[in-house]
Amino acid sequence: MNAVLEERVARPRGVERIVAGQFVMDGAGVKINRVLTHTLQRRLDPFLMLDAFGSDKAGDYIAGFPEHPHRGFETVTYMLAGRMRHRDSGGNEGLITDGGVQWMTAGRGVIHSEMPEQNEGLMEGFQLWLNLPGKDKMRDPWYRDIPNAEVPRFTLESGVTVQVIAGTTHGVEGAVQREGTEPLYLDIDLPAGASFEQVLPPGHNAFIYVFRGEAVVAGRGVPQTRMAILDNAEGADGVVIKAPSGARLLLLAGRPLNEPIAQYGPFVMNTQAELQQAVEDFRSGRFGA
Repeated sequence: MNAVLEERVARPRGVERIVAGQFVMDGAGVKINRVLTHTLQRRLDPFLMLDAFGSDKAGDYIAGFPEHPHRGFETVTYMLAGRMRHRDSGGNEGLITDGGVQWMTAGRGVIHSEMPEQNEGLMEGFQLWLNLPGKDKMRDPWYRDIPNAEVPRFTLESGVTVQVIAGTTHGVEGAVQREGTEPLYLDIDLPAGASFEQVLPPGHNAFIYVFRGEAVVAGRGVPQTRMAILDNAEGADGVVIKAPSGARLLLLAGRPLNEPIAQYGPFVMNTQAELQQAVEDFRSGRFGA
């Protein structure tokens, strides 16, 4: 692992707004909190969706996500607790367990399933949809399982612990790097009274999602199960996150693609014609071929 370096933010970003998300049913009947919805895709480009799921009631998750298609973007599943089996049309299969990450690039088309391998106990985690640049939307699909032990992590002198799923922070390179969207994806655990500083490139869109406790950004409290969209103030160089009583949260940032977004369910392309082609290809069995 790379040496842990200090990051200092001179002019922190503020909070533009706080979002509650909406509870929906997805897959074959899984209860989720859709934190980043369709209406925020432009504002948070290149991120398309963030779902948070968490329940110790099997009825909320046991139906899972049977076979379904994707084209034109990447899915990142981060499992805090539980066991989920992935299978796809490319012949990939993997079991994502406590603290593990599954990163799948749908590219030109993949059909996959994500099914629980438990019928009791807590299942909790997140699924992020990350857009692909237009030039990469028809690339070959790609898949990687990242067990918890292979997710880079570090602890600062303040006691803050950071897991680096994507990007680079404090000199530590994450499990995945992406040149086009330059995503930063961190799981940050702050003990009571601690703070965390993260330098962010100008123009990158960024947000946090608090899933334990309460965080404070630029004097504004961000409660549990809320997303705070960080502003893009001119001259701002990063974010400072505080946790007077302790908090655990996700911090995500990425370089906007500034390309048209055309979406039809699990297909995300740049034009309506490309969407129509995606539907035709799927119906004719050309996904995963």
